[in-house]
Amino acid sequence: MAEFLTSIVHNIILMTSLTAWVTAQLFKTMTAYWRHGSFNAERLVGAGGMPSSHTALVVSLAVSIALREGLESDLFALAVILAGIVMYDAAGVRRAAGRQAKVINKLVREMRVEHKVRETRLKELLGHTPLEVLGGAVHGILVAYVFYVLYK
Repeated sequence: MAEFLTSIVHNIILMTSLTAWVTAQLFKTMTAYWRHGSFNAERLVGAGGMPSSHTALVVSLAVSIALREGLESDLFALAVILAGIVMYDAAGVRRAAGRQAKVINKLVREMRVEHKVRETRLKELLGHTPLEVLGGAVHGILVAYVFYVLYK
């Protein structure tokens, strides 16, 4: 078991990607604090917000593979496709779902006034703006580059 954990910790590409995700979540928590003036622990693990931690993770994965294996490698191609899907989902599908949740929550509030519906609040912060996705991509690139410089 110790050998397994040691192997995981020494996998630089994995550690780079996880570091990008964790630090993006921390930045997301800080930006939410600066924006709203209060600490929200849900931001440490929740979806949505600036920067996109999912984007940071997959972009750092792709850049790490590019730096280590080269731009012509099959793994890089796979990582780029994965990153594209995740980024599209973050700024497209999940963002649209969040907007729909906002409208449904408003309808439920309005109908609740008339005592016709029991309130069930849907999570509205699901996706990202294109700027939040771009912020995650830049963060992922920077983390991958720092790891590359430190561990090449």
